Amino acid sequence: MRGVARAARIRPYAGGMSELRYVALGDSFTEGVGDDQADGRVRGWADLVAEGLAEAEGGPIRYANLAIRGRLLGPIIDEQLEPALALGPTLVTFNGGGNDILRPRADLPALIARTEKVFRRVHESGAQLIVLSGANPTRGLPLREAIQAKGDQLNAIVRDLAADLGVPFADNWSDEELIGAQYWSTDRLHLNATGHHRVAARVLDAMGYAAPQRWVVTAPAPERAPGFRDNAAYYRQHVMPWIKRRLTGRSSGDGRVAKYAEWVEIGPRG
Repeated sequence: MRGVARAARIRPYAGGMSELRYVALGDSFTEGVGDDQADGRVRGWADLVAEGLAEAEGGPIRYANLAIRGRLLGPIIDEQLEPALALGPTLVTFNGGGNDILRPRADLPALIARTEKVFRRVHESGAQLIVLSGANPTRGLPLREAIQAKGDQLNAIVRDLAADLGVPFADNWSDEELIGAQYWSTDRLHLNATGHHRVAARVLDAMGYAAPQRWVVTAPAPERAPGFRDNAAYYRQHVMPWIKRRLTGRSSGDGRVAKYAEWVEIGPRG
């Protein structure tokens, strides 16, 4: 971190944008997996942030979401960053690295070096950057200690880097409440609707906006912990397919495209 500490600051968030053009970059977390809608689509925190911004501004904003599930940090940057900036956004949210730390050979220094380049590149574009960490899923995952250690380290370094460079950082990894099973979908890896609302509220807060009062951002803890049959079903339905994809070099995002690759208009709800 010594090299990071000497990096020149970018600038603090100033707020008061005259026109909001918001684009989100990331993986399944940003795509919205886990916040399933009745029509089969996913929503997620980034869509909710766009909605919250429109309500706070009192009028429509433009929104794009280039996130695709399963993406490692490298492909997020290589495939999404320049197309996002080509849209001419005024606001960019960035998250990545969650899929990397699930792998045993995650190169944390390389992840940080690439993340800092995102900070610089977005600054050069003139857009405001908001960085956020993913929520911590390790309570419900196999190999939780190893994943937790890497996640703690990555989160701390990105948090310090954001502070050093004057970039707002929404720290979801450290949210002790969000660790609870009541905020997670059945795959134990992606947030459910309440979890996504909680993250969206934190991102809005990082920009100085209040979340809509109707949002539900807390939930009661489950009445019982998963039993043997629950865990057996979980491994069969979620863990084994994940392992199979790793062994065959496939990804849950293969063949998928961004849900909003171009601007869509998001207006205040109601």
